Amino acid sequence: MPEHEEIYRGHADQYQLLVSREDYQGNILRALNRIRPLAGLDVVELGAGTGRLTYLLAPVVKTIQAFDIAQPMLDVAVARLQESGLRHWRVAVADHRHLPLSDHVADIAISGWSLCYTVVWHQATWWEELSRALAEMRRSLRPGGTIILLETLGTGYITPHPPAALAAYYALLEEQGFASTWIRTDYRFGSLAEAEALTRFFFGEALAERVINENLVVLPECTGIWWRG
Repeated sequence: MPEHEEIYRGHADQYQLLVSREDYQGNILRALNRIRPLAGLDVVELGAGTGRLTYLLAPVVKTIQAFDIAQPMLDVAVARLQESGLRHWRVAVADHRHLPLSDHVADIAISGWSLCYTVVWHQATWWEELSRALAEMRRSLRPGGTIILLETLGTGYITPHPPAALAAYYALLEEQGFASTWIRTDYRFGSLAEAEALTRFFFGEALAERVINENLVVLPECTGIWWRG
């Protein structure tokens, strides 16, 4: 199993195949629209990756500017967006903590499954790194804007089972006044062989063996959503 940094820089196509299997019920877009209706809004996205959220939001919002630190991931996102025929998007390489944006350009600043890496990749200074990323999100927002964060609450679980490594991060969001909810964003794979290969690729041996033993062509996933105006 490659490390996640290696995946993002060298296995973007395989990663895109994995995430394309998630949320087959279509719960993410419905949940985001309940938090704030998206139509006609300007959006800034941090950690866009291969464009999982970008591609979902682009047909709905007024504009979207999407950033990620890994060019290979963005190359996949750009190809998908170009195929869509949409033109009201911008994609660029950028660190969460240093966005190439003017102040007050967006109604929503969103990050999916990405701010967590300011925690797990900077264990000694995670609070400072996370705070910088959140400050950049706030800087990008107009008055009345909304920060929205999506993160895992457990792969292979039917109810929330937060990863221990992210417990302090999630607690900090609550302390800072973020509201929260959770949804199911289950994976549905094309076959058991695909389920095994893709879970082994990203999640590791233990989950892949469970997929085989329990015949998990549909793999449950819980996703937390935090937001703050």
